[in-house]
Amino acid sequence: MPLFIFYWRADAIDQKLSLPAFWACTFMMTQSPAQLWERFQQLYTEFPNVGLSIDLSRTIIDQAALDALQPKLALAVAAMKELENGAIANPDENRMVGHYWLRRADLAPTSELRQTIKSAIEQVQHFAAQVHNGTIAAPAGPFQHLLIIGIGGSALGPQFISQALGSVNDKVTVSFLDNTDPDGMDKVLDRLRLVLSRTLILVISKSGGTKETRNGMLEAKAAFEKAGLLFPPHAVAVTGEGSELDKLAISNNWLARFPMWDWIGGRTSVTSTVGLVPMALQGIDIQYFLQGACEMDQVTRQAEFSKNPALQLAAAWYIIGEGRGAKDMVILPYKDRLELFSKYLQQLLMESLGKELDLDGNRVNQGIAVYGNKGSTDQHAYIQQLRDGLNNFFVTFIEVLQDRKGNSVEVDPSITSGDYLQGFFLGTREALYGNGRQSITLTIPEVTASTVGGLIALYERAVGFYATLINVNAYHQPGVEAGKKAAGAVIDVKMKALSHLRYHRGHDFTSAELASAIVEPQQVETVFKICERLSYQGIIGRVKGATVTDSRYHSL
Repeated sequence: MPLFIFYWRADAIDQKLSLPAFWACTFMMTQSPAQLWERFQQLYTEFPNVGLSIDLSRTIIDQAALDALQPKLALAVAAMKELENGAIANPDENRMVGHYWLRRADLAPTSELRQTIKSAIEQVQHFAAQVHNGTIAAPAGPFQHLLIIGIGGSALGPQFISQALGSVNDKVTVSFLDNTDPDGMDKVLDRLRLVLSRTLILVISKSGGTKETRNGMLEAKAAFEKAGLLFPPHAVAVTGEGSELDKLAISNNWLARFPMWDWIGGRTSVTSTVGLVPMALQGIDIQYFLQGACEMDQVTRQAEFSKNPALQLAAAWYIIGEGRGAKDMVILPYKDRLELFSKYLQQLLMESLGKELDLDGNRVNQGIAVYGNKGSTDQHAYIQQLRDGLNNFFVTFIEVLQDRKGNSVEVDPSITSGDYLQGFFLGTREALYGNGRQSITLTIPEVTASTVGGLIALYERAVGFYATLINVNAYHQPGVEAGKKAAGAVIDVKMKALSHLRYHRGHDFTSAELASAIVEPQQVETVFKICERLSYQGIIGRVKGATVTDSRYHSL
């Protein structure tokens, strides 16, 4: 969409605004109730087959903008069709992208893939049933607890699902090790200390070489050994065939191994064994979950804008953000069960869309920043800034029609807690719109395995469409790989520095002298940070200098 520059006087401050910002700050605030109702009728769409409605009326979208975007939208639909047919959608890694096949295996391009997907789902269901009936059990008895070890896509999806769909009737209680923070792992393992003998360990890593996951596994193994327990009779792996983790699970006779494939990215893996194994063990109906995702996939394959909710989301993101991510996305579900959805979407959107280069090699620095919590908690947190501060965002409200199963008490005459929740949602949306802040509203009837599966599928498809609109590869993550390599380099420097100090016991060095001695003069700051941490932990000694950086370090 073409951009124009306007100059607008507000609160005695000259501000330079693009056309979308100008539109949001003037047109939106001057709409009469009748005009807004007219926009609502034009831009509100129900999708009854998937129990979803979308309201775009409180955005700057109009028919002219949609008409201008139509060629790009048609291209996005065509590209998605090619992806689902097995095209190489991730050119950097020469891979197909097949998360859509996971919920409808007959769409996979080969009979081998179709059978692989079906077999994996059957294996998950059979294993979970055996755990639940005690056929597969720990030496001490049936498993009652599940500890999931993973990071990123190997943890965020299962965490979101566990919170969204968990209940007091879960077959097992669920905990996570999702970082390499020793104190964080201690906190989780301390809670499980008395029940380790009845705890099943699920280690999730597609490559099998993810250091954070490897570390969590070793920490859990040490906790088992400290408790006098064998680790393998409790351990299950979800990983790629032939990976380091796969080989370890085979050689140590772990309870089970489940496949993960290179055509599935971590951030789109929740409908694979990554999400299905913990879900099934928790007692959640995975077929109902997959059905919800499959039905959403069917709706979001439609080429017509008015019939495709994912296409509507992608177009809204593009128009609101001027095709360059100019606005952050704030996710506000008015449901406690959906609190982790914003965290889940952070990875899905930001890892998929946050790219320096487009598919043609041009430097574009694209992306959409995502953050959020839940309503009405945010009434007492950052909504103050959303309404009155920087207008650098748009909100996605998620409304759930069902308050709870069963009747609610009245907290005021004829008023329930759920009435207040809706009041805060509608009031916040109105307050934001009245001050020129844009929002999208998604409405679902209730939080079930089916509707959660549908939400996940909706956003997966919207991300794919949007990636085509901005011409980036949504299915690689070079920035993540760069971070991993940099972390590995820090470990190398640490080992060199510690080795040098130990070899020269009795001598001390400043961080600059130590960096020079290990032939890493460009890493002097890294050496300083490493030495400060090691000295605080009592691994090396520290003699305070005239300034912080003059301090000297020696082996103990």
